[in-house]
Amino acid sequence: MKYWKHLALAAALVWSASGGSIAAAQAYPAKPVRIIVPYQAGQGTDVATRYLAEHLARAMGQPMVIENRAGAGGNIGASEAARAAPDGYTLVMGTNGTHVLNPFLYASMPFDAEKDFEPVALVSTFPMVVVANTASPYKSVSDLLADAKARPDTVNMALPSTTARLVLELLGQQGKVAMRGVPYKGSSTSMTDLIGGQVMVGIDTASAARPFIANGRLKALGVTSLGKSALLPEVQPVATLPGMEGFQVVAWNGLYAPHGTPAAVVRRLNAEVAKVLALPEVRQRLLELGHEAAGGPPDELAAFARAERHKWGSLIKTVGLKAE
Repeated sequence: MKYWKHLALAAALVWSASGGSIAAAQAYPAKPVRIIVPYQAGQGTDVATRYLAEHLARAMGQPMVIENRAGAGGNIGASEAARAAPDGYTLVMGTNGTHVLNPFLYASMPFDAEKDFEPVALVSTFPMVVVANTASPYKSVSDLLADAKARPDTVNMALPSTTARLVLELLGQQGKVAMRGVPYKGSSTSMTDLIGGQVMVGIDTASAARPFIANGRLKALGVTSLGKSALLPEVQPVATLPGMEGFQVVAWNGLYAPHGTPAAVVRRLNAEVAKVLALPEVRQRLLELGHEAAGGPPDELAAFARAERHKWGSLIKTVGLKAE
């Protein structure tokens, strides 16, 4: 008899807990939600996050407050989110930097990119593009690789980011060529030098290069997505070239919550993000901002980030890349 009493009590506790969780999810959000952007205001991830937040606020009936916490390649903001209460009221817009590359670039990390977060949804992706000065002899990535093979270590590439450096390393690895990277602090200076002819070839995000490709001041040689990108639909993917099969480097934004956030809250957030990203006007506006809308369930973001860490971790270690 005592056994059945204990069983009934356990069942009641489970029912109460799940009922409380469901009730909390149904009431969520009951107050403003903070979304940490671990980069400066006005940066690409920040602009896209603010646009998404406007739509989520209308859909969920509460303000979505953006807080910029820049520094250490995004580690400062991501770390703050990892330490926040797991109640759904603090989120972070993670990126391939914070959740893939930084764990291999920094000697120590203030958070675990996989264990300290609950993935919510992959929001957007954006490929890189290989660009050249209009006076350069290159018409394609094939031309570039052929020249690099003929003249090892003489072709200079403007690199404004770690992701651009990874593209260069992967080009060299798969193309079996050696090219020299010229580091820049950002896209504005690298684009200026590319247009001015101080360096003839460079790698940058499609969104940064697209205006200069459109006005004819730079020419695009290839994009780093597996297939054609909606951001630069006329540009051939590097992956279509002989010997470069499977070549892919994409930057991305993904929404995360602190580890331990109730599953029901994560599902609610994922569902609302999916609805917003399905809107044609949202997809079009994100393209204008340099992002291809993504989506998908939380476990897809988790698997994608895990695969990206496996892919890039070994390359970063091989070439000895470190955060400056």
